[in-house]
Amino acid sequence: MSQRPLVLVVAPGDEVYRGYCLRQVADAYDVAVLTTGPLTWEKPYVVDHETVPGFDDLDDLLSAAEAIATRRPVAGVLTWNEAHLTSVAQLAERLGLAVTTAESVRTCRDKAASRAAFARHGVPSARSVATASLDEALAVAEAIGFPVVVKPAAVGGSIGVIKAESAQDLAEAYAFATRGVQLHGGDNRTVLIEEYLSGPEVSVECVTHQGVTTPVAVTRKELGSEPLFEEIGHTLTAGDPLLETVAPIATAAVRATGVTGGIQHVEIRLTPTGPRVIEVNGRIGGDWIGWAVEQALGLPLARIAADIAVGVTPDLTPTRQEAVAIQILYAPESGTLVQRDIASGFAETAGWVHGPAWLMATGDKVLLPPEGDLDSARVGLVATYADTIALAVARRTATVNHIALTADHQR
Repeated sequence: MSQRPLVLVVAPGDEVYRGYCLRQVADAYDVAVLTTGPLTWEKPYVVDHETVPGFDDLDDLLSAAEAIATRRPVAGVLTWNEAHLTSVAQLAERLGLAVTTAESVRTCRDKAASRAAFARHGVPSARSVATASLDEALAVAEAIGFPVVVKPAAVGGSIGVIKAESAQDLAEAYAFATRGVQLHGGDNRTVLIEEYLSGPEVSVECVTHQGVTTPVAVTRKELGSEPLFEEIGHTLTAGDPLLETVAPIATAAVRATGVTGGIQHVEIRLTPTGPRVIEVNGRIGGDWIGWAVEQALGLPLARIAADIAVGVTPDLTPTRQEAVAIQILYAPESGTLVQRDIASGFAETAGWVHGPAWLMATGDKVLLPPEGDLDSARVGLVATYADTIALAVARRTATVNHIALTADHQR
């Protein structure tokens, strides 16, 4: 039997978005997983497995985890799935393996609770009020002052998040956010009306161990056109001087939530009055951001999360100095996807392309925002890397120019 500790990963997700996470953990630990169906892409990385009906029933999770524990002791529990962070934190508590409290995880998941925590601890953020009706939302928006941001209180991925420029826009924006709540749920099912924060958006990738938070990288966001806040690209470089500016605020935000262990993806707006926190996500960032941290700095965040989960102090010494540019691929219009490919041999010849990895196949239906969301709109991802950020971005442009995406709106 292997002498490596066993880490239980709940809801490992799909291979395109999170395959690198499971690979990073399996590089250092034996891995058991809980899924809702048979193993597929996970097989090469897994030594044990149980299925559950879903990931939100604590009794189901506990029964499956205990079944694995009868075969071999479980040393740590983790997930990188936003929707199941709270239930997995509760599972870790029940197993005596928690590195942070479920209540602090719930504070991260619930944006209203996060805002209240930021206010109590003096963390610069946005004015925010939870609302239960359109009339209430209108009164709050007029008190805050237009424009405002309307968003679900506990849904990730910018789903249901929209800007309302005026009272005339608010009814449609409120319906859009409410639909996000209905489709994706969350720990808090209310709709928030928030002060609009202008300026570039970044995320700070943080590691917290035994209550000490270390910001390790800053990701610069590229967003689509307002009133939506769709993320369409990211850039990340080792040694970004912006990290020194945003690190103290990200650290204070994590501390305010009460989180004492794990990985955090802290989103911040660089406003004219200084950096202000949008939210703290108690997980590795999506859209390959965790992979970018490994490529640029040599820091495997999923492996580091596993270290923390089993009680090992992680090594946060960077071993690489590179830059990464990520592009999220969208079809030019809604409809049936009829083409999605990259010029033959381009990626292999270039040698600095990661992907493309496809989320959709030809024949699938594409529905772009505002009617659709990231699950129905994104066709794939591609990334490039280089010694400098300028070269990484130039390579990304060249790569995207070799990718063809076509949808037929009439089919």
